[in-house]
Amino acid sequence: MTSIPATGHAASAPRKPLYRQLYVQVLTAIVLGGLLGWLSPELAKNEWIKAMGDGFVKLIKMAIAPIIFCTVVSGISHIQDAKKVGRVGIKALFYFEVISTFALVIGLLVGNFVQPGVGFAGKPDAAAVAGFAKQAGEMKSIDFVMHIIPDTVVGAFSTGDILQVLFFAVLFGFALMALGERGHTLRSTIDDVAHAMFGVIAIIMKAAPIGAFGAMAFTIGRYGPQALGNLLGLIATFYMTAALFIIVVLGSVARIAGFSIFKFIAYIKDELLIVLGTSSSESALPQLMEKLERLGCSKSVVGLVVPTGYSFNLDGTNIYMTLATLFIAQAMGVHLSGWEQFVILGVAMLTSKGASGITGAGFITLAATLSAVRPELVPGMAIVFGIDKFMSECRALTNLTGNGVAAVVVSWWEGELDRSKLDAGLNKQVDPSDLETAVTTG
Repeated sequence: MTSIPATGHAASAPRKPLYRQLYVQVLTAIVLGGLLGWLSPELAKNEWIKAMGDGFVKLIKMAIAPIIFCTVVSGISHIQDAKKVGRVGIKALFYFEVISTFALVIGLLVGNFVQPGVGFAGKPDAAAVAGFAKQAGEMKSIDFVMHIIPDTVVGAFSTGDILQVLFFAVLFGFALMALGERGHTLRSTIDDVAHAMFGVIAIIMKAAPIGAFGAMAFTIGRYGPQALGNLLGLIATFYMTAALFIIVVLGSVARIAGFSIFKFIAYIKDELLIVLGTSSSESALPQLMEKLERLGCSKSVVGLVVPTGYSFNLDGTNIYMTLATLFIAQAMGVHLSGWEQFVILGVAMLTSKGASGITGAGFITLAATLSAVRPELVPGMAIVFGIDKFMSECRALTNLTGNGVAAVVVSWWEGELDRSKLDAGLNKQVDPSDLETAVTTG
């Protein structure tokens, strides 16, 4: 019989005042930042304003590598059966590929139905995307595989490469598992370090409103509010397609697993707003992992699925690639046959994995896809170059939601989802934003 967690104290405790809720603070900061960028663009473009957003993202990235290492090592080393790790990994990869295919197909279907690029009168500038096209051309599958192996262990942590840290953590976790009782002290130490690192995140998150304000002010100040209107049709189509994917595809998967996608989105609203403000899905990674564990997901599953999903489960990026490819082809008057669109699915499935961890990954993967299918479309990337900043926010929001759902589903698939915690979290019987309490009592 599964013991019910002691949530009575948290449930009976008074909720925080509205002004102390993190999502309210971040949402207010986003609005104020947008107003500053609109009303005083010169001030908003100040390097100190930009540093607010960049600094917050750097603070989060500073803690990602040790958190992933400790979480993965702890999850694996506490498992008695080594086969379970492989089983969870296979289930996660299978899930990723199925859901990613749905994302790619939905992007194609919407692009063919809405045809947002038809009648576009602008002229693309090939020079604007030359760097991205060159970088995409240099991407090879063997380079991606070799890049997973770090040159040194210290190097993996110093660069903050998620895949490299994950690779070493898996090896270290298996080695610690093999030590048996001799590794008990080290396992306990790693668990304590993980709790301490989540305490660091709890401190950093207090600066989230400042980071969101700076990032949004600089973005609007630099690109101007008119940037949202230049290609409003494509932006609106992309956001609606992503919403359709989340509600229909992820919603159906969530229903099968026994929970509501809308309640889940409400549960992670803090993380979604942080991503919206910073345009970086990594900025919410540590807090997402911690909240998923409190939602009843297995610690070992969260440690394996979420970091891996950041490289292999990019639902938002997949939707963007197929939709943007059709938009560019339509804008340039190039007809893509049914077979070429089928090839796009296969190529995009590969390129979306190959550019993980690269700055501007969505744009680079688009260049790689176009280069492989119809190279003459690459210059057309300049059409969407100016609004990619606003597209990247939707990509990040969709990716974050998809990876959160994946962790819950794989935990349920493994039979390690604590339903009492899941119901308490989604029904707001506990305060999901109280990260500090969870750290001190966890």
